Amino acid sequence: MKIETIAIHAGNHPDKTSGLVIQPITTSTTFTRNADGEYPSGHIYSRSSNPNRTSLENVLTQIEGGADSAAFSSGNAAGMAVFQSLQPGTHIILPDDMYHGLRNQIKNLFAGILEFDFIDVNDDAVLQQHIKPNTGIIWIETPSNPLLKLTDIKKVVDIAHAKGIKVVCDNTFATPLCQQPLALEADLVMHSSTKYFGGHSDLMGGALITAEKSEWWQKIRQVQEMGGAIPSPADCYYLVRSIKTLPYRVRGHVVNAVQLAEFLENHKNVEQVMYPGLASHPQHQLASKQMNLYGGMLSFLVEGGQQEASKVINSLQLFTQATSLGGVESLIEHRALVEGPDSKTPRNLLRVSVGLEHIDDLIADLQQALDSI
Repeated sequence: MKIETIAIHAGNHPDKTSGLVIQPITTSTTFTRNADGEYPSGHIYSRSSNPNRTSLENVLTQIEGGADSAAFSSGNAAGMAVFQSLQPGTHIILPDDMYHGLRNQIKNLFAGILEFDFIDVNDDAVLQQHIKPNTGIIWIETPSNPLLKLTDIKKVVDIAHAKGIKVVCDNTFATPLCQQPLALEADLVMHSSTKYFGGHSDLMGGALITAEKSEWWQKIRQVQEMGGAIPSPADCYYLVRSIKTLPYRVRGHVVNAVQLAEFLENHKNVEQVMYPGLASHPQHQLASKQMNLYGGMLSFLVEGGQQEASKVINSLQLFTQATSLGGVESLIEHRALVEGPDSKTPRNLLRVSVGLEHIDDLIADLQQALDSI
């Protein structure tokens, strides 16, 4: 099946005896045994499994082309499950530009438990130099947050697999519509399903999708069940509902992002636009090779510094100044201020989650804000 069909049908398992077209929310926390003490529904206790979560995990598996999925209560919970599945002392290589929430998580919660290095994973020599005998994972995020840097997934996979190292790819910015890391032989894909999967800025979730049901995957599943950082049945229901429109929403985000990036690139008060769909992006060729679509996220540098960037962001009428991304409404944020005092993000960088409003209105709003400085 094509991805549009998978998105609509793979997460819907209604009870045929009731005649319902859409699977309802199952709130029961426990399930009955039969006379033999077995569980005919396949569910025992909702921390272990729930009909809504099973449906969500099924559509996630199919939409990313994996072997199995595990849904979590947030993207950070999904990332933490990966780290918790590792033996103490395991070394992890991570990118120097990545989501600050996960970066801070591993620095603050796993220091002294795991070893880690943040490097430019695109530099082959640097990557090879940092691989150790105890390296277990190379974590990649492409496109990256917030600089929209790309990682050559297949190249990193080949280097890693030659040494028995697993590759985990954060695919949140791209979505399965834009990029499928498992098809490029990554071992595990992570999503903050709060973002494009949810698509309406009103629920939180995370997901891991595996290429194979390995022993390592069973450990991750064990963390999910025993740790209990799972989404509620209602969150699973609404995620399944939102995923039905994911292919069409993402295409709309991308169409708007391309046009907005082109507008920004030609504005006199914009120093640089970071969007892989632009020919000026230093990795545009790689984007064209490994991505199906260029995504709905972009960042740009305002001519000047933090003061000018603040003036622009505070002059906007349609763009909402808020953290997060992937919703139908356009969001913008002064990223360095969000990331805190140790942020290496330029102080004049604004990150944009391009929404589904009419592109003419979005351009007009940015035009008046940029013209104000």
